[in-house]
Amino acid sequence: MEGMAGQKSSLTWAVNIAAFLLVLAWTIPTLGLFVSSFRDRDQIASTGWWQSFSGSEQTGFVRTGTDDDATQVDGMYVIEGNVLEGEQSLIAWGTGARQPAEFQPGETTQIEDGWDLTVNEDGSYRLSSAEPFEMRRGERIFTTTEVPPKFTTANYRRVLTAEGLGRAFMNTMTVTIPATVIPILIAAFAAYALAWMEFPGRAILTAAVVGLLVVPLQVSLIPLLRLHNDLGIGKGYLGIWLAHTGFGLPLAVYLLRNYMVGLPREVIESARVDGATEFQIFRRIILPLSFPALASFAIFQFLWVWNDLLVATVFLGNTREQLVMTGVLRELMGSKGGEWEILATSAFISIAVPLIVFFAMQKYLVRGLLAGSVKGG
Repeated sequence: MEGMAGQKSSLTWAVNIAAFLLVLAWTIPTLGLFVSSFRDRDQIASTGWWQSFSGSEQTGFVRTGTDDDATQVDGMYVIEGNVLEGEQSLIAWGTGARQPAEFQPGETTQIEDGWDLTVNEDGSYRLSSAEPFEMRRGERIFTTTEVPPKFTTANYRRVLTAEGLGRAFMNTMTVTIPATVIPILIAAFAAYALAWMEFPGRAILTAAVVGLLVVPLQVSLIPLLRLHNDLGIGKGYLGIWLAHTGFGLPLAVYLLRNYMVGLPREVIESARVDGATEFQIFRRIILPLSFPALASFAIFQFLWVWNDLLVATVFLGNTREQLVMTGVLRELMGSKGGEWEILATSAFISIAVPLIVFFAMQKYLVRGLLAGSVKGG
């Protein structure tokens, strides 16, 4: 029989599969951001992150020297140079954009009357002519090269210092941790009172909590900010902590109350008969038994606050010193839209912390979901 002591819920496999798929859906793109955060711009633009451990092909062009760079060798005018940079290796080359890989390394072609161009495998080129060169700009040599895998930590140094993400990371941590802990503490006491204590108006309070779940937070942003200004709180950490607490409390009280009301009544009544106070029952019985539900809400609240931009902008501010990570990412998307290595590094840092929290608390989330399904059954 389902729901009996010692029997596993029939939904156990469904919850485990759902949790696995959720983790997998987070892990794959996060792994891609992690790998891309160590790559440079050219490699990100040319190949996907799954190809980062193999060489990548790149196409470009360089210009030869001009007539000022020419020297005479055995009666010929010669311009020499190299088309490769760093650890590149030449695959093919050409003299036109339509056929950038027309010739193999070591081949010679004629680009002008009496001008012979040779590009060797090591990237060195030789442009020779029997007559003096007359050109102000060098001739273009198109190259197809193979670039070996290259990883660097320069992206992190730039993001954490020059782009200001380090300060934003500390701001986000300062906002998120108290905004997660405070609602849990208040909601745990409120949920216990609504679940197990008899007092006038309990049903009305429970209905009010349910009603607050459907109120959009956007409706209360401006009135709440005006209230903060009238009270002298203004914009700051205290204001945003109180705002996130108010916005998170209805869901927290609702979830915890529904969980606590399903705890064994016999245990609580026995504790009361033995003379335990309500606070002792709450601290020694309710809290330990409700830890999966508390951890589940902590995950949801942490992720919501960490990824928040609207509330942080309204109650904290929009200056460089007040920006949270989502605010910095918004600015980077506008000003650094083409610098994918910077965006990938910033996005990975923003995702890594909530992903770690989710992995650490996942087993408690699954326990809470399973316990809820057993009670519901």
